[in-house]
Amino acid sequence: MSQKIRISGLYAVTPDGPDTALLLHKVRLALAGGARWLQYRNKSAGRELQREQAAALRTLTRDHAARLIINDDFALAQEIDADGVHLGSGDGSILAAREVLGPAKIIGASCYNRPLLAFEAVAQGADYVAFGAFFPSGVKPGAARAEVELLRTVRAMLPVPVVAIGGITIDNAAPLLAAGADALAVISAVFAAPDIEDAARQFSNLFQQDTPHDFAQSGTL
Repeated sequence: MSQKIRISGLYAVTPDGPDTALLLHKVRLALAGGARWLQYRNKSAGRELQREQAAALRTLTRDHAARLIINDDFALAQEIDADGVHLGSGDGSILAAREVLGPAKIIGASCYNRPLLAFEAVAQGADYVAFGAFFPSGVKPGAARAEVELLRTVRAMLPVPVVAIGGITIDNAAPLLAAGADALAVISAVFAAPDIEDAARQFSNLFQQDTPHDFAQSGTL
């Protein structure tokens, strides 16, 4: 696998919403606050709106030297030339996504609270894996819960970056980083904050003194 920039830091995930101008405004604030990874996720949008919003975010993230990952849909990721795709357990295989997107794109996989899914994802070529929900989530109130100690266990066994997700706030983030999370995927604590830019900056600042994990032996960044 060719070397890629590894995912790290604040991984801002967009909220649902039909207003593209408002979405771009919110994302622009998050990027100003230091977010350099963005996942476009809009479960309530139809295909045309998804294409419109994703294409607009592609331009915006490029202007801010940030990376755009598309949730679920590797065909849309290919269409707008996103930096990659994030796949859940029912979103198609990593191998199929890789065939469509090619070797240079980033593919992430949701692994919930199941390490076996992570090992399988890495074997298929995933560039990062995500675990959670670690805390109660307003976006996914019925999501399976993961224990913080899970991060410590899988961190020692996986050769790719690990992302934590689910109900993460600035107040509960520290234990996740201490347990080995390379990135924090956040929706509400950034995009529903009274000051989005400040919220993003607070999350970004958590990583300033964080020592990156060494993936040199695996060849995956």
